[in-house]
Amino acid sequence: MSEKPDYKDTVFLPKTDFPMKAGLANKEPGILASWEEQDLYGKLRETRRGREKFILHDGPPYANGNIHIGHSLNKILKDLVVRSQSLLGKDAPYVPGWDCHGLPIEWKIEEQYRKKKRNKDEVPAAEFRAECRDYAANWVDVQREEFKRLGVMGEWDKPYLTMDFDAEAVIVEEFLKFAESGQLYRGAKPVMWSPVEKTALAEAEVEYADIQSTQIDVAFEITESPIEELVCAHAVIWTTTPWTIPVNQAIAFGEDVEYVAVEFANTGLATPGDEGVHFFGADSEFRLVVALELLDQVEARLGHGWQKDRTLKTFKGSDLAGTIARHPMHHLGGFFANPRPFIAADHVTTDAGSGLVHMAPDHGEEDFFACKEHGIDPVFAVDDDGVYREDWLWLPRGDERAGNVINKRFNSSEGPICSDLREAGALLSASDDFAHSYPHSWRSKAKVIYRCTPQWFVRMDEALESGKTLRDTALEEIDSTRFIPRRGHRRLRSMVEGRPDWVLSRQRAWGVPITVYVDKQGNYLNDPEVNARIVAAVREGGADAWFAADHQALLGNAYSLDDYEIVTDILDVWFDSGSTHAFVLESDNWPDIDSPANLYLEGSDQHRGWFQSSLLESCGTRGRAPYKEVLTHGMTLDAKGLKMSKSIGNTLDPQKIINVNGADILRLWAATVDYTEDHRIGDEIIKGVTDMYRKLRNSFRYMLGGLSDYDAEAEQVATADLPELERYVLHLLAELDASLRDAVNDYSFTRYVRALTDFANEDMSAFFFDIRKDCLYCDVGESLPSGSAKRQAYRTVLDTLFHALVRYASPILCFTSEEVWKTRYPDAGSIHLEEWPEIDASWRDEALGEKWAKIRAAREQVTEAIEPLRREKVIRSSLEAEVTMPKLDEMDAEDFTEICIVADTRYDGDAVEINKTEHHKCGRCWRLLPDVEEDGALCGRCAEAINA
Repeated sequence: MSEKPDYKDTVFLPKTDFPMKAGLANKEPGILASWEEQDLYGKLRETRRGREKFILHDGPPYANGNIHIGHSLNKILKDLVVRSQSLLGKDAPYVPGWDCHGLPIEWKIEEQYRKKKRNKDEVPAAEFRAECRDYAANWVDVQREEFKRLGVMGEWDKPYLTMDFDAEAVIVEEFLKFAESGQLYRGAKPVMWSPVEKTALAEAEVEYADIQSTQIDVAFEITESPIEELVCAHAVIWTTTPWTIPVNQAIAFGEDVEYVAVEFANTGLATPGDEGVHFFGADSEFRLVVALELLDQVEARLGHGWQKDRTLKTFKGSDLAGTIARHPMHHLGGFFANPRPFIAADHVTTDAGSGLVHMAPDHGEEDFFACKEHGIDPVFAVDDDGVYREDWLWLPRGDERAGNVINKRFNSSEGPICSDLREAGALLSASDDFAHSYPHSWRSKAKVIYRCTPQWFVRMDEALESGKTLRDTALEEIDSTRFIPRRGHRRLRSMVEGRPDWVLSRQRAWGVPITVYVDKQGNYLNDPEVNARIVAAVREGGADAWFAADHQALLGNAYSLDDYEIVTDILDVWFDSGSTHAFVLESDNWPDIDSPANLYLEGSDQHRGWFQSSLLESCGTRGRAPYKEVLTHGMTLDAKGLKMSKSIGNTLDPQKIINVNGADILRLWAATVDYTEDHRIGDEIIKGVTDMYRKLRNSFRYMLGGLSDYDAEAEQVATADLPELERYVLHLLAELDASLRDAVNDYSFTRYVRALTDFANEDMSAFFFDIRKDCLYCDVGESLPSGSAKRQAYRTVLDTLFHALVRYASPILCFTSEEVWKTRYPDAGSIHLEEWPEIDASWRDEALGEKWAKIRAAREQVTEAIEPLRREKVIRSSLEAEVTMPKLDEMDAEDFTEICIVADTRYDGDAVEINKTEHHKCGRCWRLLPDVEEDGALCGRCAEAINA
């Protein structure tokens, strides 16, 4: 028996050097090096010069550690935006930056000191600041390389740093604009204060955690009142901060709240040893004043065998005006002996407590303003370290009961505050298990307090020359800004609507100084000539120029230094970063950048941080927002949806992911998650992304192989001459193009990737490529050196698809798209210099699309009918199937046979029916056809192709 001929050498076998196995982790560093060597970013700037600008202004990360997965998501998203806008043909420069001042960096240096047993306060300030500068510079270099490894393209050789002298000078200049316009003032009011870090904190530097506190009910004896029944009764206040009781100065009531004076009696369960008895001696009754709505709650907390006996008086809160109480510690004299007036306050509610609020203007913002209306000033009783001032404290510093006011022991039911209140007969109840959320410093993780201290503020509600307040202007600009997602508008607006005056000052060393002089009356010097000299000095010598300055020289001949105080506070680091628009977008250092920016893009926590500080800074100095659009992303959680934490051990190092899988996998993950919400990452998620990547890579590999010897000049077919299937694919490509453009406009990379992968996998690989692979392989030979007309049409469209898809993929898979491009065009420039593919509007053909949608639906029916026979091994592949089905008006049987990749089709059935064909198999194309006389013989098409 003779051997059957082998026709393998007569068919077209795709050839490509593009490997199926990506090896991204090893390959990407070489691609990065080639980009740097050819100055790809510089070339891109040249090719886009003069085009429409698109400016994404980079929010600066802190330079204080390796990047984490949240950094990676943020920087990748920014790169996706910039690359996609550049692909559209826009001039989209990207200047990365770093926040180099402030507590996070200063805290790291202090940690190093503590390990070495050095006292920071004993180190010269200039030396300390120099160490902070060196520390920040080191981490800038580390993070720069880590960001570059992600494939993020930008001005890496010339980033902006808030600690550069030019930047510090502009920050000072921006601060002085507020001073010159009268928006700046120094005042004392409660601010968030960290006793551990000994500085005021911004809201953005505070995080909340659940704690258990001591809740107490305290009795204040009423000494005077227009309501006779209240004299000698006790007003009840409830608080979860026992340490604030010593600085009480008033009791607040709600004018419309209904109050009651109630007599409590001993039920016989209370005995002389019980707490509730010795508070008020051995009397069998006592009188309390509380809100009627909260009476039952107070009674429940009181316990100790006491219960309400009879109601003496019910009255409105407004009737309490003129009532006076005395402090439980009045016997100590001095401050404690002063009368405690009852005052009306809007913030009094009946949600919890007693309906009467203990007022400590030193330690509560609402308390401060309510007391201020009644001429009650704070006493500044607590020092920077959170301990009562030595000349004020009723407990000597050496007393074992003394301590930090936020110390749990100090505030416990057995601590010094409660003990003294108990001894004074004023502690009605005390419980150490009150669970609630409490603010902590996000850096030290220690609890913070509200503390009244002299600080520098920017007024939010004082009308300027424009007639508008800073708050008014900011709210108008928020309304004219596009937010993605839209809820960001509501969130930022509500924050600006309710925020107090902006606290600018910090009591730290590493930062930009508050460069003003204050006279004996407390007014700061506002002289443009002096201010100009200050700015020039900082531009020459940085922030140290102020701390080591010849201040008389800066003041000039018109003023004497003896008449002024030199301010030593530094600016809130949020003012630094909020000023970046001024020294980046408006600077000659980056001439390609324009202001305002098209887009600010950061995590959702920046509504209270950078988005807001930038808005207020720009509105206060320019009357407008520094951005046109604001995009926010959620936080990255672990695979179970838990917040990542080193202590839990559920963090993922982006460097490890890159070293195993490659940066393109991390980039694809960032593009696939719904970043507008909190999102997840984990090993299984990365595995799923890798599978998605592999399919895309195989699609590119197929196209490269299928076009390996493509000669456009010889093979290209005009659109009008293309077969209907090819024209349908161009229609699909035009639809894809429109979808991708919309996704770019909405910064919806999830939608972008889904549309691209669905097109590549479902429309191309599983449909178009699958149908035409027979034509590609076999419609070529000695008599058809360039292939049949159908094959030439297919390769024409395959070439069009290649150029479109590699461009579409380039913002996401920046390394892989370069590899794909260079595989086909090794001597060409980078894919990232190319622009969005040109899609002919005439390709869009809705009627054709509807027709082929029906054809594909019928093909799907056939495929589903074949599958059970394949599973049962009745047939091995669709090529062995004969289809009987109802008449398909859209296509004749021969064409539908090719579309379904089956042996034959008959339109004489009532439903889709599959049988095994009796046709023989062509030895070259492997199709089972009626004109093949025996298995292994050639069909007419193959015989003609090779002149057999």
